[in-house]
Amino acid sequence: MNAAIDPSVSAEIAAVMQALGRDAVAAAAELALASTATKNRALAAIATALRARRAELLAANARDMEAGRAKGLSGAMLDRLALDEKRIEGMARGVEDIAALEDPVGTTSAHWTRPNGLDISRVRVPLGVVGIIYESRPNVTCDAGTLCLKSGNAAILRGGSESVHSSRAIHACLVEGLRAAGLPAASIQLVPTTDRAAVGYMLSSMTDYIDVVVPRGGKSLVARVQAEARVPVIGHLEGVCHVYVDRDADPAMARSIVKNAKMRRTGICGSAETLLVDRAGAATLLAPVVRELLDAGCEVRGDAEVQKVDARVKPATEQDWYTEYLDAIIAARVVDGVDAAIEHIAKYGSAHTESIITSNAVTAQRFLDRVDSAIVLHNASTQFADGGEFGMGAEIGISTDRFHARGPVGVEQLTSYKYVVRGTGQIRPG
Repeated sequence: MNAAIDPSVSAEIAAVMQALGRDAVAAAAELALASTATKNRALAAIATALRARRAELLAANARDMEAGRAKGLSGAMLDRLALDEKRIEGMARGVEDIAALEDPVGTTSAHWTRPNGLDISRVRVPLGVVGIIYESRPNVTCDAGTLCLKSGNAAILRGGSESVHSSRAIHACLVEGLRAAGLPAASIQLVPTTDRAAVGYMLSSMTDYIDVVVPRGGKSLVARVQAEARVPVIGHLEGVCHVYVDRDADPAMARSIVKNAKMRRTGICGSAETLLVDRAGAATLLAPVVRELLDAGCEVRGDAEVQKVDARVKPATEQDWYTEYLDAIIAARVVDGVDAAIEHIAKYGSAHTESIITSNAVTAQRFLDRVDSAIVLHNASTQFADGGEFGMGAEIGISTDRFHARGPVGVEQLTSYKYVVRGTGQIRPG
């Protein structure tokens, strides 16, 4: 029986989405059985198409950028939206990295034999059809589509209206690669409308077709998906990431890591949003770190002690400790050692990514053991919260969930498993 049709959605959108769902299910059945070599041929052809169509991609992105500026998008949002030669090449290399990864589908993660002779294996299988709903960043079209392909899943992609022309141009490259390898073009589909009703329809009325939804975007988008979805969701609400500078931190390292964690790219979910500095080291560490940020063009909102080090520091409010700025803004406060830093992160954080800077191995281990976030780092920038940097080729996003997938969601995280049991005629006694 088909899922209930949302009466608030037009018949036209319902028909379009139903067709996408039917085609995705058919493609998923074929992809689940596709060989690694076939999937890799498609990925290689996609990388080739991205490079060959570079001019088309840049022209499409220019249209989106022009529209974004006219809408008054922030500098951080425009940065997320922008494509250039380097980012296109990065996409192509990312696809090649995915091709080089081990194929998780069909691998056996456990195997044992029961006393009655039953031979039991736990084998990785695709999830099926993955719906991905995302905002502004056009490269997600490529990352999400190719990760689903490698993991044997069909994908239904719904990008943001801001990146519509860029996403369509990238999707054309994905389809070209699929066809070159003889795989169904419907293996990776792009929702053809920017009507927001299509999102609601994906969440409420496609349970017969979509097996899991992955949202990638701002807090409001992810909250909506988690509230309305009638299928499982892999996602995170936001990335309120912290850097804690311990009393035993190397001063030069602290300045370098904090600046990179905040300012390398302010619009990504791994960007540091809160700086915590140990009171016992504040006399030598606080001012240099804060001034490094200010001189780099970052607005610092601090508590009373942070405000004392530089007149440019603005007062922080209680809300600042909860805020994911995705901009050149950071909240900063002085805390009473590592346990107070852990307590602050537990109260205000979003369980995404946290880093400690210290030369004290015992303190570092305490932080790593007790901070309950998807990613914890020692003496490294939070900007490493990225599937590519983890050697996973790419990722659909960073999951802060505790079930199924946590941290970067790559090819392995886009699979489930089944139990394969082989017998020789065994029956269960009454």
